[in-house]
Amino acid sequence: MNTPDGFKAELIRGKIVVSPWSKLRYSRRMRVLREQLQAHVPKGHFADTSPFLFQFPAAERGYGPDLYVADESAFDEEGRHADGAALSLVGEFTSVSTKDADWTEKLEVYGRIVPVYLVVDVEGSEITCFWDPSPQGYRSRTTVSFGEPLHIPEPFEFAIDTTGF
Repeated sequence: MNTPDGFKAELIRGKIVVSPWSKLRYSRRMRVLREQLQAHVPKGHFADTSPFLFQFPAAERGYGPDLYVADESAFDEEGRHADGAALSLVGEFTSVSTKDADWTEKLEVYGRIVPVYLVVDVEGSEITCFWDPSPQGYRSRTTVSFGEPLHIPEPFEFAIDTTGF
């Protein structure tokens, strides 16, 4: 689907949802998080904020995460959409238009397959890490306020410094 400049489309609850790309004030936080993650990514993976759609066929969903860590080989394919199974981490930065989906819909879908899911609540000044996916969703979670370190489990195994958030 072609979207207007500055907008992305995702499949959420069986509907195509068009929303604007992140606000400028999120840029520094995204960059700080991406740079910290890049130093700890699993072999063959990379961290990015590029606008790509990841498919989750079992859930009939497709999301364009704000930030992700994925297996480089997923981008060797010809299509326009990457396989959600290639993700080792997803980071979503909540906004008024996406907050509900980030905390419900995406949490449910990512929680079955993506090893680590980060929800960065800029308005609430906190970050939540979900990990240990299962068919019923994530088994574990930790939330810290900005300024506190946040432990990121395997396959990363390090603490994010959130003072720059």
